[in-house]
Amino acid sequence: MATVQQELETHQMYIAGQWIGAQSGETYPVVDPATEQAFAIVPKGGLADARRAVDAARKAFDEGPWPHTPATERARLLHEVADKIRGRAGDLALLETRQMGKLLADSLVDVNDAAHTFDYYAGLAVEQHGQTLEVPGESMSMVVREPIGVTVGITPWNFPLLMAAWKVAPSLAAGNVMILKPASVSPLTSLELARIFAEVGLPEGVFQVLTGPGGEVGDFLASSPDIDMVAFTGSVEVGKAIMRAGAANVKKVGLELGGKSPNIVFEDADFEAAIDGALIGIFAGSGEVCSAGSRLLVQRSIYDRFVGELVSRAMAIKVGAPTDEASEMGPLVSRQQLDTTERYVKIGRDEGAVLATGGHRLEGSGYYYEPTIFVDVDNSMRVAQEEIFGPVLAVIPFETEADAIRLANDTIYGLAAGVWTKDVTRALRVIKALRAGITWVNTYHPTYSEAPWGGYKQSGVGRELGTFGLDEYQEVKQINIDLTDKPLGVYQHGKEAPETGKVVSLSDRRPFNEEHESDQWVGYCRNCG
Repeated sequence: MATVQQELETHQMYIAGQWIGAQSGETYPVVDPATEQAFAIVPKGGLADARRAVDAARKAFDEGPWPHTPATERARLLHEVADKIRGRAGDLALLETRQMGKLLADSLVDVNDAAHTFDYYAGLAVEQHGQTLEVPGESMSMVVREPIGVTVGITPWNFPLLMAAWKVAPSLAAGNVMILKPASVSPLTSLELARIFAEVGLPEGVFQVLTGPGGEVGDFLASSPDIDMVAFTGSVEVGKAIMRAGAANVKKVGLELGGKSPNIVFEDADFEAAIDGALIGIFAGSGEVCSAGSRLLVQRSIYDRFVGELVSRAMAIKVGAPTDEASEMGPLVSRQQLDTTERYVKIGRDEGAVLATGGHRLEGSGYYYEPTIFVDVDNSMRVAQEEIFGPVLAVIPFETEADAIRLANDTIYGLAAGVWTKDVTRALRVIKALRAGITWVNTYHPTYSEAPWGGYKQSGVGRELGTFGLDEYQEVKQINIDLTDKPLGVYQHGKEAPETGKVVSLSDRRPFNEEHESDQWVGYCRNCG
């Protein structure tokens, strides 16, 4: 094993401004899903490392300069980070592809989107404004925004650098500090982001990267009283566990938990555009996208024709090495995800769904799986209700608009949805009725840093991106200032002795006489004087 590690790239964690290994000395390999070969070694962080990161983050926020750094300076630094990401876009994209299998062209888009996210929040950092409120009485009331404190970002493996940017950029723009816990299988671009922050001179402890598996470390971070907020992207099960752990000290929790999103095609839709959108909706990123249109709802009147063309086009998708420009779909991220996809295909067959194409691993090395389509699916089947996170599409027929809306909303999720129709009033009517946070009309998947990202129901809590994403990382404080320069005059008893006008002080008061009526709160006996 030692010989193997010597041949691999060795990486370290970034904690308290230092590049270090795990205190346990343990490491683990990062595997290229296209070849199934390890190509890097990273520290397997544990509780001791997490505690060190939390201590450094707490000190950086409570005693360090970052929360008090002017917004213009925070913005300058974030812009510099964006520039450095763009300057290394090619290398970062290749690293992204090697660690999680995404097509290289898609990785390059993600890297540039990450740079744009830093630029966007750099701009918002200097555009934040408070409020002065008109209130009754002679008073001035103001609202100001302040950083939450020590934040934790736990990111998934499908968009490693981009999801890091979605959390780190708004958190730091708001004046917080952040510990980033990337997915164990894809930590390398997050470590490169730490390297960039070190180069631009971010103060020690403001941004840290803790590598290794979640589980115990994630539970510790979520429950720690020294952590003020946790932002997580991943599965519903883990999200619920983080929410429970965070309840220990009522910390703020942001959750983006995926979906089983409906992509609805009406009979009047542009046929070619809808076919293209259905394919992109599920097979982009090998289906490893939380907002994937994994349930395709097609109106019965065009169902046979649409399914025939869809299956034909899916069979022609070229699955291959993600660095090959001719490839249209790459491998899944890991053997575990490959096994999960295969297991769900078996479930679909057992449930009675019709397998129209795909359903098999590809031979040779790499975690490759065929584009797979189930047709004549009943919406109650597990392949229509549970998130597979692979290139598996469930096609469901519907009759009417009301039928489509009912089927679309019949799920525990509510992340995304698409509608294909030439009727603009129908499009708006249906979009309004769908219980989903991200929606498209006559397109699927385009998203922008300027718009909020998040879902309804069990798809999560809170929003990322846009001004809403910055709000998630801020506290809102009201400040009230009296303009009269006078006492409130609420508690006047005992201020002066009755009738005489004599001011009564504590030294002047006689012992309380229970036989006489008194002002109880001061113990002053009216009859005793």
